[in-house]
Amino acid sequence: MNQINQCILEGNLVKNPEYKENSAGTGHSVSKFVLASNKMYKNSKGEIVKEVSYFDIEAWGNTAKKSLEAKAGQQMRVVGRMKQNRWKDEKGINHSKLFIVAEHIDLKEQKVEQAKAAKRTKDEDLEYGR
Repeated sequence: MNQINQCILEGNLVKNPEYKENSAGTGHSVSKFVLASNKMYKNSKGEIVKEVSYFDIEAWGNTAKKSLEAKAGQQMRVVGRMKQNRWKDEKGINHSKLFIVAEHIDLKEQKVEQAKAAKRTKDEDLEYGR
């Protein structure tokens, strides 16, 4: 039985995803990108503190292709699971890295696009006398 390993993140894409087709001919493709997630809270002095966390994301197959629709700065929601890579370097030192394997991606409409869409609607309303 699988144990629960699921996470949901919302944030902004730090830079455009890096995409690679698998050269082994298996048809698998992968994209890697970083999501910045902001949290604001008040500290003990009542000051507002902005905390930013950066998450490494890896997406495969159709999810990888979907990630290519996103551009740097765009808001997105990622549903996925945590994965840990562990290895030993040439000096015998143990290392590990946690990252998220995306299983589903939702792209949020960018604010600039929202403003343009609202303006288009307003212009159409004026044009058609609404």
